[in-house]
Amino acid sequence: MTGLKQYKRLVVLGSGESGVGAAVLGKVKDYDVFVSDFGTIAQKYKDVLLKENILFEETKHTKEQILNADVVVKSPGIPDSTLLVVELKEKGITVISEIEFASWFTKAKLIGITGSNGKTTTTSLLYHILKNAGLNVGVGGNIGDSFALQVAKCDYDYYVLELSSFQLDGIESLKLDVSILLNITPDHLDRYEYSLDKYIDSKFQIIKNIDENTVFIYSNDDENIVNRLPRVTLPSSSYSFSINELGSEFARVKDSEILIDINNPLRISVDSTSLKGKHNSYNIMASVTAASVLGIQESQILTAVETFQPIEHRMERVVVLNDVEYINDSKATNVDSTFYALDSIEDNVIWIAGGVDKGNDYSQLIPLVISKVHGMICLGKDNQKLHATFGGFVKRIENAKNADEAVKKASAMAGKGFTVLLSPACASFDLFKNYEDRGLKFKQAITKLTK
Repeated sequence: MTGLKQYKRLVVLGSGESGVGAAVLGKVKDYDVFVSDFGTIAQKYKDVLLKENILFEETKHTKEQILNADVVVKSPGIPDSTLLVVELKEKGITVISEIEFASWFTKAKLIGITGSNGKTTTTSLLYHILKNAGLNVGVGGNIGDSFALQVAKCDYDYYVLELSSFQLDGIESLKLDVSILLNITPDHLDRYEYSLDKYIDSKFQIIKNIDENTVFIYSNDDENIVNRLPRVTLPSSSYSFSINELGSEFARVKDSEILIDINNPLRISVDSTSLKGKHNSYNIMASVTAASVLGIQESQILTAVETFQPIEHRMERVVVLNDVEYINDSKATNVDSTFYALDSIEDNVIWIAGGVDKGNDYSQLIPLVISKVHGMICLGKDNQKLHATFGGFVKRIENAKNADEAVKKASAMAGKGFTVLLSPACASFDLFKNYEDRGLKFKQAITKLTK
C-alpha cells in the first residue's frame, strides 16, 4: 500500500465507472469523499453513491467543494488542459487517475496492458489464461468493473488492467509487475497538442516506475516503440515479440505457428484459435509471453488460448444472412484498428465507417479499400472527409443517419459471398453513446433484417 495518510479529503471529478469506483474505495478507506460531475450522473451510478452515502453534485462543479481537496481523482475523459484541473494543480493539489489511487490499497500483482490497438483482446485473453490456471484474478481498467471498486469490495491476488494513455497520464507511484506495450499509432492526438511524440511519452508511462522485479513485454515490429527504446530506461527483464523472424524475439510467428521461448518452448497453431489475423497473432504473443513469465503451465496456456472467444464489438461475427456475413467491429475507433479489420477479410467488403474524426489520416487504408471494398456506407454527422478520401476508389458510397439505415443500405449493396463490416475508424459520440451502443444498434438492425 502506497496511500498517503495525510490525504483526508478526496474529490472525484466524473461519475462514470472509474469515478464511482474511486469514490467507493475512498469511502471504505475513511476519506471525506465528494463526487462532482459537470454532466448528468447516470442513474445506476447515482444509486451506488446514494447507497454508499457519498455526497455528490451533477451538472456543475462547485469550486468551494473541490478546491479544498487533498487529492483529486480525475476521470480519464477530462483533459489536463481543463481550467479546473489547471487551477487544482496550481494550488498544489494532487490530481491522479483511478488506477493510481486504487494501486495504493492493494498488494496484488499488477499486469498492465496498453497500446493504440489490441488492448481489450489482449487483456481479456490474458485474464482468461490466468483464470483458467486457477489464479484469484480480477480484470479492470478500461474493461469490466472499476479497478478501485474491486479493490474496495473483493481485492484479488492478481489484476489484469487495460490502460489507456489518459489513465497512464494520471499515475505517480503506480508500479506494474508486468507491463505490456502492444503498439503505438497516431490516436487521440487532439489530447496531445497533435504531437505524436507526446502521445508516445504517454504510452511509455507504463514503465515509469520500475525495479529489479519489473517485467516489460513489447512489440519489436512497431517503429514508434523501437525508436523510443534507446531514450528510456528498460527493466532488466524485457521481452520482445514479432511476426517477423528477426532472431532476437522471445515470441514470433513461423509457418502458421506462434513460437514462445520463455521458460520452455511453447508452440501454438494459429488454426487452433478463434483469434484470426496478424493483429491477433500479436495479441496472442503478448498474452502468452506474460503468462509464461508468471509461471503458468504450458497445458493451461494452450487450453485457455484454444477456448478463448473474441470479445463483443471486436471483429465479432454476428450472423451469415442470405450468404452475406455481418461483422461488428465497432471498437475500431482509429485508423489502425480498421486497417487490421480490412486486412483480415479476403475481398468483397461493404464497409460501414465514420463518426467523430480524431485527426485521422486515412491514406494507409486506400490500398486495402481499392483491393477489397466494393461499397461504403458513411455513418456519421459529418462524412465529408470520408467522401473526399475514398469517393474515387469505391463503386458506391452513401451516407446513413443511423444504424438501421446503414445496415439496410449495406445489405442492398452486398451480393452473395460479401461481408458487411462495421469498422468505423472513428469515435462514436456524434450519433451514439459509445462504441458499445453503436455495436449493439448495428446488431439490432441486423436482427430487423432477419424479420
